[in-house]
Amino acid sequence: MIMKKMVVGAVLLSLAGAIFAAGGKEAQSGAADSKATGTFDWKRFTGQTITVYMVEHSTSTAVQAKIKDFEAQTGIKVNIQVTPEANYFDQVSNALSSRSGTPDLFMSGVYQLWDYSSAGNVEPLDDYVNNPALIAPGYDYNDIVPSVINGLKWDGVPGHAAGNGKLWAFPLGCEVYSLAYNKRAFEKVGITKVPETYDELLDACDKLKEWNGPGSYAIALRGARDWGTIHPAYLSVYAQFGAKDFAVEGGRLVSKVNSPESVEMNTFWVEMIKRGGSPQWANTFWYIGQAELGAGKAAMQWDADNNSIQVNLQNMAEGGNIAFAPHPVAKAGDPVMSNFWIWSMAMNANSKAKGAAWLFLQYFTSKEFLESASVQGNNMDPVRTSTWNSSGFKAKMAAQEGYIDTFNKTSPNARILFTPQPAFFETTLDWAETLQNMVAGRVTVQAGLDTLKQRMDRAVQQ
Repeated sequence: MIMKKMVVGAVLLSLAGAIFAAGGKEAQSGAADSKATGTFDWKRFTGQTITVYMVEHSTSTAVQAKIKDFEAQTGIKVNIQVTPEANYFDQVSNALSSRSGTPDLFMSGVYQLWDYSSAGNVEPLDDYVNNPALIAPGYDYNDIVPSVINGLKWDGVPGHAAGNGKLWAFPLGCEVYSLAYNKRAFEKVGITKVPETYDELLDACDKLKEWNGPGSYAIALRGARDWGTIHPAYLSVYAQFGAKDFAVEGGRLVSKVNSPESVEMNTFWVEMIKRGGSPQWANTFWYIGQAELGAGKAAMQWDADNNSIQVNLQNMAEGGNIAFAPHPVAKAGDPVMSNFWIWSMAMNANSKAKGAAWLFLQYFTSKEFLESASVQGNNMDPVRTSTWNSSGFKAKMAAQEGYIDTFNKTSPNARILFTPQPAFFETTLDWAETLQNMVAGRVTVQAGLDTLKQRMDRAVQQ
């Protein structure tokens, strides 16, 4: 995707609509004024209709199950469209760029928000959060895991890290990256200890080759020519080696992908794929790795913890055999660093029904809904502390060996590890292609990264 030119600095707000009277209702066509006064009222926007776009996911399944309840509580009509992930982001990008105001709300990842907010298509939510007249009693904003909510903040300046600036969305679910492994596979080949270091992981890869017959292999990793190949386990290890994607030098973004730290990390990564990866690695997306872990083809998956947990929860062939551990590090005792993925709900800056959209956003990120979505449904990982502490969630996850412990050990050092910048999808696509070329032996690691740096520098300079 060719990204839109970055608007440096904060996006300016222009919110139409009258000031709320106490308990009053806003005109059907007006946008909610974030400086509203009066008492909070779930019925304030009765009669309005909003359109919501969501990706096909356990989160959207949980939302759909509660739409009627939301409509009854608020009097707001909801049109929800759920689209497979392969086509979803193109749908959202096209809709937002039309500036028609549809959808009013949309599910998004963090990286997409950098693009959408730079183009002025996302409503900042800070003024809504800070207005007592617009916050439902008991919402408890501070209950949201701090590292998660901070990941959705950005000041709009290329090269400035996520975590500061305006709040662009509210979280629905998140994922950190961990090592899922098949206990039966480990027992079969005599592995008695989960790999804690890169050397131990490579040794396990050798032992697990064809562990379950021809075609079976050690470790499922993303490898498709897609931005998603770079952001999960790969980038987590990249940062663990001390490598950076970009730095600001002389007021400009400069790619650092050919640094010595990056060369060392990529040398290890290429070797791991060659020794333990799927023969079809270059065509592997997350859902293929998940399916092959569940089918007993892959013995391990280094990916999102919530992707792997579905193997057990969906009763796949190896369900019940999958356990979880923090991903390996250079030497035992090093802190585990992980990138974050945060599924979130954002508001269209051009929405004609911002007040109704704000109520939807609150309802579906509330304590009550998110706990229900995780306990009765499979919305993982929870983004509220209260859910992690709930007896219902703990009881549900008790059978998932290592899952909660792995999250607790990983999340303190989990954050958005990419440098926010306007050509994110272009540069990560080039990055994934370069990785494929290095694994295939078409270029050396050093030569591939040198060329990639040149391409990334051109992309951000444009």
